[in-house]
Amino acid sequence: MRILIVEDDEALAKALKKGLKKEGYAVDYLSDSDTAERRISLCRDDYDVFIFDIMLPKGDGFSLCRFTREKKIQTPILMLTGKDQIVDKVAAFSSGADDYLVKPFSFEELTARIKALLRRPKQVVAVELSVRGLGLNSVTREVTYNGKLIKDLTVKEFALLEHLMRHANQVLSRNQILDHLWGFDFDSFSNVLDVHIKNLRKKINDNDHKKLLETVRGVGYRIRA
Repeated sequence: MRILIVEDDEALAKALKKGLKKEGYAVDYLSDSDTAERRISLCRDDYDVFIFDIMLPKGDGFSLCRFTREKKIQTPILMLTGKDQIVDKVAAFSSGADDYLVKPFSFEELTARIKALLRRPKQVVAVELSVRGLGLNSVTREVTYNGKLIKDLTVKEFALLEHLMRHANQVLSRNQILDHLWGFDFDSFSNVLDVHIKNLRKKINDNDHKKLLETVRGVGYRIRA
C-alpha cells in the first residue's frame, strides 16, 4: 500500500515515513499545500491513503481535503492536528476527511487508524488471487504455489508479488513498480527490484519451462496468466 503524507514538520514527516516503511508501506511526503495539490492531481490513483496536517504552508489541510474531494478522488484521508477542539474535528469531517488524529499520538495508534481506513476501500478488491497455481491471500498474507505454502517471503516480496498478480498479463515498467512500492524519491538506478524478482523466482520454484515472473527486456516485468 502507498501513502502520501503532507506535513510541514520535517522531523515528524521523516519519522512517520521511516516507521511506515518498516511496516511495509511505500511512503512519500510533501511539505506544503500547493505541491500536494499538484501531486494529487497528477497521481490521483497512485495512493491508498492520504495523511494531511491541518496547519500547512500555502494553504491548510481543510482546503487540501476539499480540493481532493472536489476532484472526485475518494482515497481515504486522515487529518493530523495539534488542536483537540470539537470545532476543528467538525471542520475536518465537513471538508471530507475520513478520520482525525490529535498530536501527540502513538505510532501504534496511527498504524491502527491507517489499517482501519484501508478496510474501507472505495471499490471491492479481491482478497484471494490465483494465477496458474500461484495463490495469494491479502488478509492472511499466505502465498501458495501448487498447493505448497511459501513461508519465507519478506514484506516487500509479498507486496511486489501482490502488485504483479493484481495486474496479471500487464507489463509493468520498472519505474511503475518502484514508484508504487518504494516511492517517488527512490533511486531508479538501484538493482533492488531485480534482486527481489530473483528471490521471488527462487521461492516459488519458478522454473524455466513454466515461467510465471516474466522479464520483458527493456520494459519491466509481468506475471503471465
